[in-house]
Amino acid sequence: MINQHSENLLNSQLENAPGEGYIFSWFDWFCLWYPPGWLILFNRHWQHYHTDSDGWNWLEYGLFLIPGGFYLALLSRWLRLGFRSPQKEVGEFDPKYQQAFREEVLGPIVKYYFRGELQQVENLPQTGPLIVAMNHAGMCFPWDFLTLGYLLSETRGWVVQPLASPALFEHPWVIWWLPAKWSQVLGGVRAELDNFEAATAQGKIILYAPEGIRGPLKGWRRRYQLEKFDVSFIKLSDRYQIPILSVVCIGSEFLHPWAVNFQKLQRLVKLPFLPFSPLMFVLLLFPSMGIWAMRTRLRYFIQPLEPAELYNYSNKERTVAYRQAQQLREKLQNKINQLFREI
Repeated sequence: MINQHSENLLNSQLENAPGEGYIFSWFDWFCLWYPPGWLILFNRHWQHYHTDSDGWNWLEYGLFLIPGGFYLALLSRWLRLGFRSPQKEVGEFDPKYQQAFREEVLGPIVKYYFRGELQQVENLPQTGPLIVAMNHAGMCFPWDFLTLGYLLSETRGWVVQPLASPALFEHPWVIWWLPAKWSQVLGGVRAELDNFEAATAQGKIILYAPEGIRGPLKGWRRRYQLEKFDVSFIKLSDRYQIPILSVVCIGSEFLHPWAVNFQKLQRLVKLPFLPFSPLMFVLLLFPSMGIWAMRTRLRYFIQPLEPAELYNYSNKERTVAYRQAQQLREKLQNKINQLFREI
Protein backbone atom coordinates (compact mmCIF):
# COMPACT_ATOMS: atom_id res chain seq x y z
CA MET A 1 0.00 0.00 0.00
CA ILE A 2 2.83 2.38 0.96
CA ASN A 3 4.81 1.40 -2.13
CA GLN A 4 1.74 2.02 -4.33
CA HIS A 5 1.29 5.47 -2.74
CA SER A 6 4.92 6.35 -3.58
CA GLU A 7 4.41 5.25 -7.19
CA ASN A 8 1.23 7.32 -7.54
CA LEU A 9 2.98 10.38 -6.08
CA LEU A 10 5.87 9.93 -8.50
CA ASN A 11 3.61 9.50 -11.51
CA SER A 12 1.49 12.53 -10.65
CA GLN A 13 4.56 14.74 -10.26
CA LEU A 14 6.08 13.47 -13.50
CA GLU A 15 3.04 14.74 -15.37
CA ASN A 16 4.09 18.25 -14.36
CA ALA A 17 7.73 17.82 -15.47
CA PRO A 18 9.21 20.21 -18.06
CA GLY A 19 8.54 19.19 -21.64
CA GLU A 20 12.21 18.68 -22.45
CA GLY A 21 14.56 16.72 -20.22
CA TYR A 22 18.22 17.40 -19.70
CA ILE A 23 20.32 16.31 -22.67
CA PHE A 24 23.74 14.90 -21.75
CA SER A 25 25.91 16.88 -24.19
CA TRP A 26 29.57 16.66 -25.22
CA PHE A 27 30.32 19.31 -22.59
CA ASP A 28 28.74 17.13 -19.89
CA TRP A 29 30.87 14.18 -21.00
CA PHE A 30 33.90 16.47 -20.76
CA CYS A 31 32.84 17.48 -17.24
CA LEU A 32 32.41 13.82 -16.28
CA TRP A 33 35.95 12.87 -17.34
CA TYR A 34 37.61 16.09 -16.15
CA PRO A 35 37.38 15.98 -12.32
CA PRO A 36 36.91 19.74 -11.67
CA GLY A 37 33.87 19.62 -13.96
CA TRP A 38 31.65 17.43 -11.77
CA LEU A 39 30.43 20.46 -9.85
CA ILE A 40 29.47 22.11 -13.15
CA LEU A 41 27.50 19.03 -14.20
CA PHE A 42 25.47 18.91 -10.97
CA ASN A 43 24.68 22.63 -10.96
CA ARG A 44 23.84 22.77 -14.69
CA HIS A 45 21.35 19.95 -14.25
CA TRP A 46 19.75 21.68 -11.26
CA GLN A 47 19.47 24.97 -13.17
CA HIS A 48 17.75 23.18 -16.05
CA TYR A 49 14.83 22.29 -13.77
CA HIS A 50 14.94 25.10 -11.18
CA THR A 51 15.18 28.86 -11.13
CA ASP A 52 18.35 29.58 -9.17
CA SER A 53 19.30 33.25 -9.22
CA ASP A 54 21.91 32.62 -6.51
CA GLY A 55 23.60 29.83 -8.48
CA TRP A 56 26.85 29.76 -10.44
CA ASN A 57 27.01 31.33 -13.92
CA TRP A 58 28.93 30.46 -17.08
CA LEU A 59 31.89 32.74 -16.33
CA GLU A 60 32.31 31.07 -12.96
CA TYR A 61 31.95 27.61 -14.48
CA GLY A 62 34.83 28.40 -16.81
CA LEU A 63 37.00 29.44 -13.87
CA PHE A 64 36.39 26.05 -12.18
CA LEU A 65 38.41 24.39 -14.92
CA ILE A 66 41.71 26.21 -14.40
CA PRO A 67 44.11 25.83 -11.43
CA GLY A 68 43.10 28.22 -8.66
CA GLY A 69 40.19 29.54 -10.72
CA PHE A 70 37.60 28.36 -8.20
CA TYR A 71 38.73 31.04 -5.77
CA LEU A 72 38.13 33.74 -8.40
CA ALA A 73 34.73 32.17 -9.18
CA LEU A 74 33.87 32.21 -5.48
CA LEU A 75 34.83 35.88 -5.23
CA SER A 76 32.82 36.70 -8.36
CA ARG A 77 29.71 34.98 -7.02
CA TRP A 78 30.06 36.56 -3.57
CA LEU A 79 30.28 40.03 -5.13
CA ARG A 80 27.37 39.25 -7.45
CA LEU A 81 25.21 38.20 -4.47
CA GLY A 82 25.93 41.46 -2.66
CA PHE A 83 28.54 40.17 -0.18
CA ARG A 84 26.31 37.39 1.21
CA SER A 85 26.08 33.62 1.12
CA PRO A 86 23.52 31.78 -1.07
CA GLN A 87 20.11 31.68 0.55
CA LYS A 88 19.56 28.64 2.76
CA GLU A 89 16.13 27.63 1.52
CA VAL A 90 14.35 24.60 2.95
CA GLY A 91 13.48 22.18 0.19
CA GLU A 92 11.15 19.19 0.20
CA PHE A 93 11.80 15.81 -1.35
CA ASP A 94 10.82 15.82 -5.03
CA PRO A 95 10.57 12.29 -6.52
CA LYS A 96 10.21 13.86 -9.99
CA TYR A 97 13.58 15.57 -9.77
CA GLN A 98 15.19 12.54 -8.11
CA GLN A 99 14.15 10.44 -11.11
CA ALA A 100 15.39 13.06 -13.59
CA PHE A 101 18.74 13.32 -11.80
CA ARG A 102 19.01 9.55 -11.59
CA GLU A 103 18.34 8.96 -15.27
CA GLU A 104 20.12 11.97 -16.77
CA VAL A 105 23.20 12.39 -14.54
CA LEU A 106 23.64 9.46 -12.16
CA GLY A 107 23.11 6.90 -14.93
CA PRO A 108 26.24 7.78 -16.95
CA ILE A 109 28.31 8.19 -13.76
CA VAL A 110 27.27 4.84 -12.29
CA LYS A 111 27.52 2.88 -15.55
CA TYR A 112 30.70 4.32 -17.05
CA TYR A 113 32.67 5.71 -14.13
CA PHE A 114 31.87 3.70 -10.99
CA ARG A 115 30.72 0.64 -12.97
CA GLY A 116 28.15 -0.25 -10.31
CA GLU A 117 26.85 -3.83 -10.14
CA LEU A 118 24.25 -5.58 -8.00
CA GLN A 119 25.16 -9.15 -7.07
CA GLN A 120 22.83 -11.81 -5.59
CA VAL A 121 19.76 -9.95 -6.84
CA GLU A 122 17.61 -12.94 -5.93
CA ASN A 123 17.80 -11.72 -2.32
CA LEU A 124 16.02 -8.46 -3.22
CA PRO A 125 12.38 -8.32 -2.09
CA GLN A 126 9.81 -7.09 -4.58
CA THR A 127 8.46 -4.25 -2.43
CA GLY A 128 9.29 -2.05 0.55
CA PRO A 129 9.33 -0.64 3.12
CA LEU A 130 12.92 -1.50 4.04
CA ILE A 131 15.93 -0.34 5.97
CA VAL A 132 18.87 -1.01 3.64
CA ALA A 133 21.98 -1.27 5.82
CA MET A 134 25.37 -1.02 4.09
CA ASN A 135 29.02 -0.76 5.10
CA HIS A 136 30.34 2.73 4.42
CA ALA A 137 33.86 3.80 3.47
CA GLY A 138 35.70 6.01 1.01
CA MET A 139 36.10 9.21 3.08
CA CYS A 140 34.60 11.31 0.30
CA PHE A 141 31.25 12.43 -1.10
CA PRO A 142 28.87 9.45 -0.42
CA TRP A 143 29.08 7.92 -3.89
CA ASP A 144 28.73 4.39 -2.52
CA PHE A 145 25.24 5.33 -1.26
CA LEU A 146 24.17 7.25 -4.37
CA THR A 147 25.27 4.39 -6.60
CA LEU A 148 23.38 1.81 -4.55
CA GLY A 149 20.27 4.00 -4.57
CA TYR A 150 20.48 4.26 -8.35
CA LEU A 151 20.89 0.50 -8.82
CA LEU A 152 18.00 -0.35 -6.49
CA SER A 153 15.74 2.15 -8.24
CA GLU A 154 16.67 0.79 -11.67
CA THR A 155 16.18 -2.82 -10.61
CA ARG A 156 12.94 -2.51 -8.63
CA GLY A 157 11.60 0.94 -9.49
CA TRP A 158 11.87 1.96 -5.82
CA VAL A 159 11.93 5.52 -4.51
CA VAL A 160 15.02 5.33 -2.29
CA GLN A 161 16.11 7.93 0.27
CA PRO A 162 19.57 7.90 1.92
CA LEU A 163 20.24 8.91 5.50
CA ALA A 164 22.90 11.65 5.20
CA SER A 165 25.12 13.64 7.54
CA PRO A 166 23.67 17.06 8.49
CA ALA A 167 26.84 18.57 6.98
CA LEU A 168 25.50 17.68 3.51
CA PHE A 169 22.49 19.92 4.20
CA GLU A 170 23.90 22.98 5.89
CA HIS A 171 27.71 23.19 6.01
CA PRO A 172 28.89 26.48 4.41
CA TRP A 173 31.24 24.66 2.02
CA VAL A 174 28.44 22.46 0.70
CA ILE A 175 26.04 25.41 0.33
CA TRP A 176 28.58 27.18 -1.88
CA TRP A 177 29.34 24.07 -3.92
CA LEU A 178 25.77 22.90 -4.52
CA PRO A 179 22.29 24.47 -4.48
CA ALA A 180 21.26 25.14 -0.88
CA LYS A 181 18.36 22.64 -0.94
CA TRP A 182 19.96 20.06 -3.25
CA SER A 183 20.25 17.23 -0.71
CA GLN A 184 16.67 17.59 0.57
CA VAL A 185 15.10 17.73 -2.89
CA LEU A 186 16.98 14.59 -3.94
CA GLY A 187 15.57 12.74 -0.93
CA GLY A 188 18.28 12.99 1.69
CA VAL A 189 17.11 12.34 5.26
CA ARG A 190 19.10 14.01 8.02
CA ALA A 191 21.07 11.47 10.05
CA GLU A 192 19.34 12.42 13.28
CA LEU A 193 17.14 10.07 15.30
CA ASP A 194 13.91 12.09 14.96
CA ASN A 195 14.24 12.36 11.18
CA PHE A 196 15.26 8.72 10.84
CA GLU A 197 12.27 7.59 12.89
CA ALA A 198 9.85 9.82 10.96
CA ALA A 199 11.04 8.39 7.63
CA THR A 200 10.83 4.84 8.97
CA ALA A 201 7.33 5.41 10.35
CA GLN A 202 6.21 6.58 6.89
CA GLY A 203 7.28 3.24 5.40
CA LYS A 204 10.01 4.58 3.11
CA ILE A 205 12.96 2.68 1.69
CA ILE A 206 15.89 4.14 3.61
CA LEU A 207 19.61 3.68 2.91
CA TYR A 208 21.47 3.56 6.20
CA ALA A 209 25.09 3.18 7.35
CA PRO A 210 25.06 1.31 10.70
CA GLU A 211 28.69 2.35 11.30
CA GLY A 212 27.64 5.99 11.18
CA ILE A 213 30.43 8.49 10.63
CA ARG A 214 32.86 5.95 12.09
CA GLY A 215 32.79 4.19 8.71
CA PRO A 216 34.49 6.88 6.62
CA LEU A 217 36.64 7.95 9.60
CA LYS A 218 38.46 4.60 9.71
CA GLY A 219 40.46 5.63 6.64
CA TRP A 220 42.56 3.58 4.27
CA ARG A 221 44.51 1.53 6.83
CA ARG A 222 41.38 -0.05 8.35
CA ARG A 223 39.27 0.05 5.19
CA TYR A 224 38.17 -3.60 5.39
CA GLN A 225 37.23 -3.52 9.09
CA LEU A 226 33.64 -2.73 10.08
CA GLU A 227 33.27 -0.36 13.03
CA LYS A 228 30.75 -0.82 15.83
CA PHE A 229 27.14 -0.63 14.61
CA ASP A 230 24.64 1.82 16.06
CA VAL A 231 21.47 0.30 17.48
CA SER A 232 18.87 2.78 16.22
CA PHE A 233 18.09 0.83 13.03
CA ILE A 234 17.51 -2.38 15.02
CA LYS A 235 15.09 -0.64 17.39
CA LEU A 236 13.23 1.13 14.59
CA SER A 237 13.02 -2.08 12.56
CA ASP A 238 11.33 -3.75 15.54
CA ARG A 239 9.09 -0.80 16.44
CA TYR A 240 7.64 -0.39 12.93
CA GLN A 241 8.04 -4.01 11.82
CA ILE A 242 10.26 -3.11 8.85
CA PRO A 243 12.78 -5.74 7.72
CA ILE A 244 16.48 -4.98 7.28
CA LEU A 245 18.17 -5.63 3.95
CA SER A 246 21.95 -5.90 4.46
CA VAL A 247 24.29 -5.03 1.61
CA VAL A 248 28.06 -5.47 1.39
CA CYS A 249 29.82 -2.92 -0.82
CA ILE A 250 33.23 -3.80 -2.26
CA GLY A 251 35.27 -1.10 -3.98
CA SER A 252 34.19 1.98 -2.02
CA GLU A 253 37.57 2.12 -0.28
CA PHE A 254 39.09 3.19 -3.62
CA LEU A 255 36.88 6.27 -3.92
CA HIS A 256 39.55 8.20 -2.03
CA PRO A 257 42.53 5.85 -1.55
CA TRP A 258 45.41 6.26 0.91
CA ALA A 259 43.40 8.72 3.00
CA VAL A 260 43.65 9.35 6.73
CA ASN A 261 41.48 11.67 8.78
CA PHE A 262 43.09 14.95 9.86
CA GLN A 263 41.21 15.18 13.16
CA LYS A 264 42.39 18.55 14.49
CA LEU A 265 41.65 20.39 11.26
CA GLN A 266 38.38 18.44 10.85
CA ARG A 267 37.13 19.72 14.20
CA LEU A 268 38.28 23.25 13.39
CA VAL A 269 36.25 23.44 10.14
CA LYS A 270 33.35 21.42 11.65
CA LEU A 271 33.26 18.75 8.94
CA PRO A 272 32.28 15.13 9.71
CA PHE A 273 35.69 14.06 8.38
CA LEU A 274 38.59 15.69 6.57
CA PRO A 275 40.66 13.23 4.54
CA PHE A 276 44.34 13.86 3.98
CA SER A 277 46.03 12.10 1.07
CA PRO A 278 48.18 12.94 -1.99
CA LEU A 279 44.93 13.91 -3.75
CA MET A 280 44.43 16.81 -1.33
CA PHE A 281 47.20 18.81 -3.02
CA VAL A 282 45.20 18.70 -6.24
CA LEU A 283 42.05 19.68 -4.32
CA LEU A 284 43.75 22.86 -3.12
CA LEU A 285 44.14 23.92 -6.77
CA PHE A 286 40.69 22.69 -7.80
CA PRO A 287 38.27 22.98 -4.82
CA SER A 288 35.37 22.16 -7.16
CA MET A 289 36.65 18.56 -6.97
CA GLY A 290 35.13 18.28 -3.48
CA ILE A 291 32.28 16.14 -4.85
CA TRP A 292 34.54 14.07 -7.13
CA ALA A 293 35.93 10.60 -6.37
CA MET A 294 38.41 8.23 -7.99
CA ARG A 295 37.17 5.83 -10.64
CA THR A 296 36.49 2.40 -9.21
CA ARG A 297 34.24 -0.63 -9.56
CA LEU A 298 31.46 -0.64 -6.97
CA ARG A 299 29.98 -4.08 -6.40
CA TYR A 300 27.05 -4.63 -4.05
CA PHE A 301 26.33 -8.08 -2.60
CA ILE A 302 22.71 -8.35 -1.44
CA GLN A 303 22.36 -10.46 1.71
CA PRO A 304 19.26 -12.44 2.74
CA LEU A 305 16.54 -10.30 4.27
CA GLU A 306 16.63 -9.87 8.07
CA PRO A 307 13.00 -10.02 9.26
CA ALA A 308 11.83 -7.55 11.89
CA GLU A 309 11.96 -9.09 15.35
CA LEU A 310 9.31 -8.65 18.01
CA TYR A 311 11.57 -7.80 20.93
CA ASN A 312 9.57 -4.75 22.12
CA TYR A 313 12.74 -3.02 23.29
CA SER A 314 12.74 -0.65 26.24
CA ASN A 315 15.57 1.50 27.52
CA LYS A 316 16.50 -1.27 29.94
CA GLU A 317 16.75 -3.73 27.04
CA ARG A 318 19.15 -1.65 24.98
CA THR A 319 21.74 -4.37 25.48
CA VAL A 320 19.55 -6.77 23.50
CA ALA A 321 19.41 -4.38 20.53
CA TYR A 322 23.14 -3.74 20.85
CA ARG A 323 23.88 -7.46 20.82
CA GLN A 324 21.73 -8.02 17.72
CA ALA A 325 23.41 -5.08 15.92
CA GLN A 326 26.88 -6.46 16.62
CA GLN A 327 25.83 -9.95 15.54
CA LEU A 328 24.80 -8.47 12.20
CA ARG A 329 28.13 -6.61 12.03
CA GLU A 330 30.02 -9.87 12.58
CA LYS A 331 27.97 -11.57 9.89
CA LEU A 332 28.76 -8.80 7.38
CA GLN A 333 32.43 -8.73 8.42
CA ASN A 334 32.70 -12.46 7.70
CA LYS A 335 31.09 -11.86 4.29
CA ILE A 336 33.59 -9.08 3.51
CA ASN A 337 36.50 -11.31 4.51
CA GLN A 338 35.12 -14.12 2.34
CA LEU A 339 34.70 -11.83 -0.68
CA PHE A 340 38.26 -10.54 -0.43
CA ARG A 341 39.62 -14.08 -0.23
CA GLU A 342 37.73 -14.91 -3.44
CA ILE A 343 38.74 -11.78 -5.37
